[in-house]
Amino acid sequence: MSLQSAEPAKPAATESIVVGGGCFWCVEAVFQRLPGVKKVVSGYSGGHVKNPTYEQICGKQTGHAEVVRVDYDPAVVKLDTVLDVFFVAHDPTTPNQQGADHGPQYRSVIYFANEAQKKAADAAAVRAKAEWPKPIVTEIAGLKEFYAAEAYHQNYFNLNKDRNPYCSVVIGPKLAKLVKRGVIKPE
Repeated sequence: MSLQSAEPAKPAATESIVVGGGCFWCVEAVFQRLPGVKKVVSGYSGGHVKNPTYEQICGKQTGHAEVVRVDYDPAVVKLDTVLDVFFVAHDPTTPNQQGADHGPQYRSVIYFANEAQKKAADAAAVRAKAEWPKPIVTEIAGLKEFYAAEAYHQNYFNLNKDRNPYCSVVIGPKLAKLVKRGVIKPE
């Protein structure tokens, strides 16, 4: 009888992509409910100011968009699925606006980290055309910097859904619609 030593299990590989589709509280809440997503961090990207603050972003002078970094396990959820959920979860046909939120910080964006992500983003935008009657205006560009937003913006919906009316009026119905369509899982 021989004893075989088991190899230690390798930790699951995690990949990341940065996307923005309006208020990062909404986008964060959506991706937190997608199986295979390990972590979602709200932040800022696409601008010219180092370490911007929320107040600077709201001033519309930094060039940044409100975004989230989605860390996901590609063995559980493919990048194509992450991107398809992104295109269903917001209106990618409205430049600098999502619902009542107006300004360049609310633009639809995908910031890719490598050529494979760029190809996947371009292909997802083509697939999304079937879902939307107007042209897709999503910016697809290389990721330069990602700055995590202030701590009070992290996990916002989950921590504030019963306290902030924005959560119950805007985010809650969006999540319910996506659950009903089978895009994300219920809480």
